[in-house]
Amino acid sequence: MEEAIQKPTPDTIGATGRRKEAVCRVNMKPGSGSIMINGLTKERYLCRKTLVESIMRPLYSVEMAGKFDIVVAVKGGGISGQAGAIKLAIARALTYFNPEFRAALKKEGLLTVDSRQVERKKYGRPKARKRFQFSKR
Repeated sequence: MEEAIQKPTPDTIGATGRRKEAVCRVNMKPGSGSIMINGLTKERYLCRKTLVESIMRPLYSVEMAGKFDIVVAVKGGGISGQAGAIKLAIARALTYFNPEFRAALKKEGLLTVDSRQVERKKYGRPKARKRFQFSKR
């Protein structure tokens, strides 16, 4: 995974994002608009169209889609959590690039960390909240 991320240069903007168990590092630099996630294209890595649209939301909200080359290194969690981590990291990197973008990204809720975690399973139950069938007799 280390080879997927490039060494930061002075014109590169770096940021991190987290969601559930996923952790993401993003390096952005002005370019043609390619997005590589762990060495694969965004469509190939994320598989679902909704997840690809999700990670592009920060770029569309500030009208910067297609203006940055983005290299992403993400690990941990599942594909949905990884997409959430990438979305947060891209939004943070855009605020580092231009602080004026902060208001638009904040209004869309893209800078808010989604801190929801999976609830733990309790003893005596099949899942966290589900219960075994009750029998009166």
